[in-house]
Amino acid sequence: MTATPFDDESLPRDNGELVFDAPWQARSLAIAVAVVERLGLPWDAFRHRLMASIAEQPDRPYYESWTTALESLVLAEHLATTAALDEAMPTKRAPL
Repeated sequence: MTATPFDDESLPRDNGELVFDAPWQARSLAIAVAVVERLGLPWDAFRHRLMASIAEQPDRPYYESWTTALESLVLAEHLATTAALDEAMPTKRAPL
């Protein structure tokens, strides 16, 4: 059986249930799951990027590291360009 993010004990939880501080966090999780499943990748393909993202900036909020890892995966798989991601961002952040 392939591991999924829901098996990942490092995800923020309360009484075993996933916890999100804002709706965008749940959407980011859902998008990551969909991308990994659609591409037929093992969950570790994303999880390793997440671990690297957290190690890069340990003080960054968890789901901000999550989106950085997701952006990295999307770029590596040629699903979008950096310019397209930068243009599509609804909030201010440093360009990729």
